Amino acid sequence: MKKRVFSGIQPTGNIHIGNYLGAIRQWVPLQAAHESLFCVVDLHAITVPQDAATLKAKIRELAGLLIAAGIEPKASILFVQSHVSAHSELAWILNCFIPFGWLGRMTQFKEKSQKERMVVSAGLFTYPALMAADILLYETDLVPVGEDQVQHVELTRDVAQRFNSVYGETFKLPEAFIAEAGERIMGLDDPTKKMSKSETQPGHAINLLDSPDDVRGKIMRATTDSLREIRFDEKRPGINNLLVIYEVFSGLGRPEIEAKFEGKGYAYLKKELAEVVVESLRPLQDRYHKITADPAYLDSLLRDGAARARPLAERMLNKVKEKIGLG
Repeated sequence: MKKRVFSGIQPTGNIHIGNYLGAIRQWVPLQAAHESLFCVVDLHAITVPQDAATLKAKIRELAGLLIAAGIEPKASILFVQSHVSAHSELAWILNCFIPFGWLGRMTQFKEKSQKERMVVSAGLFTYPALMAADILLYETDLVPVGEDQVQHVELTRDVAQRFNSVYGETFKLPEAFIAEAGERIMGLDDPTKKMSKSETQPGHAINLLDSPDDVRGKIMRATTDSLREIRFDEKRPGINNLLVIYEVFSGLGRPEIEAKFEGKGYAYLKKELAEVVVESLRPLQDRYHKITADPAYLDSLLRDGAARARPLAERMLNKVKEKIGLG
């Protein structure tokens, strides 16, 4: 039997090439080999304050981008998290089951709470319980994640094992799946930090819906160093980041890339990189605009996805409720 894949992405900020190369593009080939569920995790988004109109627009934008990037609604199940109420129900059950100390150790909560001490919500603290519910509802085998999310998958495994030990075999233990190349695309303005949707600096990220001129401008202003040799070297984060982006978009091997740019300057590299990115994003952007031109069509795809996900989720939720004495 095919293994089942589940992954989600928040509809906040602007989806950038780091999201695309590190996550979305990796999801596409999984559809052929696995049963795949891809989720717009809007409940996760509201762990921090959101403008209602903007959030609604971003949910639709993200769904359109996922389809444009190659997620096939007929081959996979693509849905919005809040459209399947079992996510919230199981999250509450797990909140009552996960030790407080387990949540307190989560690195992402520590980082975010230090930045925004005055507005940290209880939802942000219990975010991992909701993520665990997302995964466990669907008897997931593989969870495509970035390195910064591996800890959440590990917590999900711990929760599943603890629940199984108390109530008997219930949950499948998922495994994190991390792509080998391009999983950590760094910021163009600060290549020591991962490219992030939460950063608002205009030169930080290349967004999937950026115009060709915006892409070129951002890449030409990208941080490099004062050396001349163009080669992959993690000790030179600026030039290494640009080469990694070129590697993943072009599909060329590292020796071939280094040979191509041998003796060339940084300006030449940036111009070549910009054109590779522009041409790679062009068909995605064209498909996105066609998909979102008909809002009713997009809505119908999301309704169908939720209708297909709902019975799978409710089957597991009912099993859990029976085990713990609810209902």
